[in-house]
Amino acid sequence: MADKIKKFFQKKKADAKFKLAGPGHKLTESTSQSSESSRKEVPVVRRSGLSQESKVAAEAALARLQQKRDNPAFNTSLAAIKAQVRKELENEKACATESTHTIPERKKSVDHEVDVPKNYAASGVFFKCPLISNEILPREEWKRNIKSFLYEQLEEERGLTACLIIQSCNNNREKIDTCVETLCKYLENIITYPEQEKYQKIRMSNRAFCERVQPIEGALELLLAAGFREETLLNPEGVDEQYMVFKKENVPSVESLTTLIDALRSAEPIQLELDRNVQVLLPSQAAHQLALPPAFYALSAEELKREQLLRTEAIEKSQMLRTRAMREKDELREMRRYKFALIRVRFPDGILLQMLRTRAMREKDELREMRRYKFALIRVRFPDGILLQGTFSVYERYNEIHEFVQEHLEHGDLPFILNTPTGHKLTSDEDGSKSLIDLRLVPATVLTFSWDPSILEEINNSPNKDVYLKPEVMMLVKEI
Repeated sequence: MADKIKKFFQKKKADAKFKLAGPGHKLTESTSQSSESSRKEVPVVRRSGLSQESKVAAEAALARLQQKRDNPAFNTSLAAIKAQVRKELENEKACATESTHTIPERKKSVDHEVDVPKNYAASGVFFKCPLISNEILPREEWKRNIKSFLYEQLEEERGLTACLIIQSCNNNREKIDTCVETLCKYLENIITYPEQEKYQKIRMSNRAFCERVQPIEGALELLLAAGFREETLLNPEGVDEQYMVFKKENVPSVESLTTLIDALRSAEPIQLELDRNVQVLLPSQAAHQLALPPAFYALSAEELKREQLLRTEAIEKSQMLRTRAMREKDELREMRRYKFALIRVRFPDGILLQMLRTRAMREKDELREMRRYKFALIRVRFPDGILLQGTFSVYERYNEIHEFVQEHLEHGDLPFILNTPTGHKLTSDEDGSKSLIDLRLVPATVLTFSWDPSILEEINNSPNKDVYLKPEVMMLVKEI
């Protein structure tokens, strides 16, 4: 396991060196020419059609599409749906003939399952962590697993593991950075002044140590790896006090502290990868599963409620302490923040007349609403009615959605188009680098799949024209 941590740091170091190397250049040109050219803006090249390489790949895919399966009547979508119906009928029959003594056993097993409301579009947001295992778990569970994993590695590789604990097991980024700089300063002083005793011991009641180092998880483990040990010594006032004392014999060499300093400054938190939580839905299922679980929101329901309560209390308290003149002054200051006003007129019949807002005002409100979410639910509807569903970060790019669909298609190397509910055709050329927030795909959107017009005729003439998703993906169709 310690080898994994060493490889993790080696990769980070290699990536850092690569970035520091700067932009590349041709061997035939000077570095000055390459640096000048790198400053020039690169014009956006728009493809007029498929490249020659793409055409070759598409032709090969079309040739495979024309090949008939062993069973020409086989339709993946239809077969999956029939299998689903058959399974349900068998379950109903089994329930009718089952003996009464087996009923409590099944009920007991159901009690252990996670209770997810039926109208939820997903059971939650899940992640992977390849450095540790292939499990797919919620974020909070991964945090506990990462912490356990790192502490298990301390005996084998204390220094590098302590660096990862500092980065991965603490939440406040500003406090982590301050701790790292303080620890680096301790070690740099020992390297610079190896004979000066005052740099080889740290008073544990020292204010800087108590505020910057001690509260950060992993910091004391790092000092132990750097050769420090906790001892009781007399302080300048002649009173016994706890110190962290550096001993040369506890490290291979003073120069080895340089490695720890590099590791401290280059370490990053162990990253989690968002799992797509792939689901395949029938139209009737998709229609009833629309609500998003709390994990999709930037703030939990409890946090939102607490925030609103604190805001209300602050307003009430401030109003109690301020004079009428002060309140009026604040009201005027608040009103001057706006350029437009929304006027509603209520008629006796109850109808409201509302003045139209500007486009900029509407877009501002839309963006404010979308920033309430951390994740987005994307569904892709295929011509046969089946929907492919995946979870994405709101800051991911459209290219990730395109690759997600491509990965699950039976013929993924054929060009296709995804259309938004407003009719906008999403393309990798124009929309590939735009985030889901930029494209207004948050918090949930249904995109419509269609083949690229350039291959539509060949697709329609294919015996497998109604096959879209891979057979193994179609097996994910949920029970009704």
